Amino acid sequence: MTAEMPNWPDWEKRFRAPRVSLPEWAEDAPDRSLFVSNATGTFELYAWDRATGEQRQVTDRPNGTTDGALSPDGQWIWWFSDTDGDEFGVWMRQPFAGGAAQRQQDGGADAVEADEPAAPGLEPSYPAGLAIGRDGGIAVVGRSTDEDGSTIHVARAGEKPVEIYRHRESAGVGDLSYDGTLIAVEHTEHGDAMHSALRVVRLDGSTVAELDDSKGGVEELGLEVLGFAPVEGDTRLLVGHQRRGRWEPMIWDVATGEELDLALELPGDVGAEWYPDGSALLVVHSFEARSELFRFDLAERALIEVETPKGSVSGATARPDGTVEYLWSSAAEPPQVRSTTGAVVLDPPGMKAPSSVPVEDVWVEGPAGRVHALVQRPAGEGPFPTIFEIHGGPTWHDSDAFAAGPAAWVDHGYAVVRVNYRGSTGYGREWTDALKHRVGLIELEDIEAVREWAVSSGLTDPAKLVLSGGSWGGYLTLLGLGTQPESWSLGLSAVPVADYVTAYNDEMEALKSMDRTLLGGTPEEVPERYEASSPLTYVDRVRAPLYISAGVNDPRCPIRQVENYVDRLAARDAVHEVYRYDAGHGSLVVEERIKQVRLELDFATRHLGVSPYRARG
Repeated sequence: MTAEMPNWPDWEKRFRAPRVSLPEWAEDAPDRSLFVSNATGTFELYAWDRATGEQRQVTDRPNGTTDGALSPDGQWIWWFSDTDGDEFGVWMRQPFAGGAAQRQQDGGADAVEADEPAAPGLEPSYPAGLAIGRDGGIAVVGRSTDEDGSTIHVARAGEKPVEIYRHRESAGVGDLSYDGTLIAVEHTEHGDAMHSALRVVRLDGSTVAELDDSKGGVEELGLEVLGFAPVEGDTRLLVGHQRRGRWEPMIWDVATGEELDLALELPGDVGAEWYPDGSALLVVHSFEARSELFRFDLAERALIEVETPKGSVSGATARPDGTVEYLWSSAAEPPQVRSTTGAVVLDPPGMKAPSSVPVEDVWVEGPAGRVHALVQRPAGEGPFPTIFEIHGGPTWHDSDAFAAGPAAWVDHGYAVVRVNYRGSTGYGREWTDALKHRVGLIELEDIEAVREWAVSSGLTDPAKLVLSGGSWGGYLTLLGLGTQPESWSLGLSAVPVADYVTAYNDEMEALKSMDRTLLGGTPEEVPERYEASSPLTYVDRVRAPLYISAGVNDPRCPIRQVENYVDRLAARDAVHEVYRYDAGHGSLVVEERIKQVRLELDFATRHLGVSPYRARG
């Protein structure tokens, strides 16, 4: 007799349903893969031997694990070990097969007994990139700490790691060449954390080549490492650039300095990775909140579409046999790992996530051009209570992809509006780089334009308007409630920046660099900008009931600055509730995430009078 599944509502099923990431595979052992899954109720790493079909759980920690990598030979799994989500720790590793401790598991041994420090001698830090050599005997490890800034180390088996790079500004490991002799480094030594330059160095740290698009021009242009060619002795490096106002790939031969402009005539941002034999590129094209795939043959310079359904491809990889595996979803349909063979590559057992409703595209005239918003409507006739779910980043964008959070609000009778404000990616460099100096206030101008459309179009009940978001979206929520108090009926802010000056002082070093770039200096150098962009400045103007959730170990939006803001709310008896949880910048535990959404829904129900839950259909 089988146990009956609990009668969870659809919105909870979407969180609970097992899901998997796109599997990473070992270059020299392509049957060995690594993926992330929430099958146990916490997101953890899993090994998958495709030849035998065997899968096993690699990590098992209270607050989950998602950062991992396979060595190219498939012998080792590296994973990052922090403490309760604080993102500060060291790399560990274990054999792909699990080692002796895995064989003892049936007798009660803990799987983590097979783990060992992957780079002994390196102190804990924030991670700043990782590249593992082909024979497993060498690795390049990037680190970031408040004391040392950015450092890069070459770790050889049985030897103490050697530091080959150090700088106060942000930098990280981009890639290691196929033969293990060259390291590509992304750095911001010029002080602009939003636009990296590139340096290729030997294992001793000596420079081979430099590429810096920020030099000699009036525009700020960025570069990113996409990967060395996967061919022995090949010195070609695939690079992302912004020379035509958007992200697109080119090939840079670091030995000769020759640059091959691919000139792919696609609107929007374009990324790429190598096919395993180096003869072609797998191109990912993102445009207006959706994405598609292409194969670019380097010899023929031919761009051929790889057919995928309409929606979003959040990851893709070309396999040695020429097939492509990709993680696809849409706002209506849950994610699947698919192959161009037509098969589902990795289908987790158990309950399937219920579908949701599709998004509608809305374009609204804003202060600096058209603003793109994605709208989901509940069943019935409007106007509806409406939640503006504001994305984080800020260099990110909402897309036509499946998300359990917005779907939960639709199930409860809310319209959901997501806005790709200035600062968002996917709409060209000018749109992304507009976010300077008047940080926060710029984004809110675009959000306000969409809010006015939502009310005037009849979609939204203006008396039941929720401003909500997490991380940068949580920051914009607090700032919006204080600077636009007449516009919003209620606020839900998760892991926010609340007191910008204290946040700057307490946050990880990489984010300090980003804030200096966004605001043009430190709080001591440009105090008026930090004051104008800080939610704490406007806290006494907040009228709407406000719910705040925060992780006590959060290194990105630290808890002390949240408490400063909450103290000011409490001092004037403002209507607010605070939920603190034992994790970092969000939670990888499914039950914790459901609890947080349930608390938000309950808060909105009590203060807006919206009926609790109604199933779709």
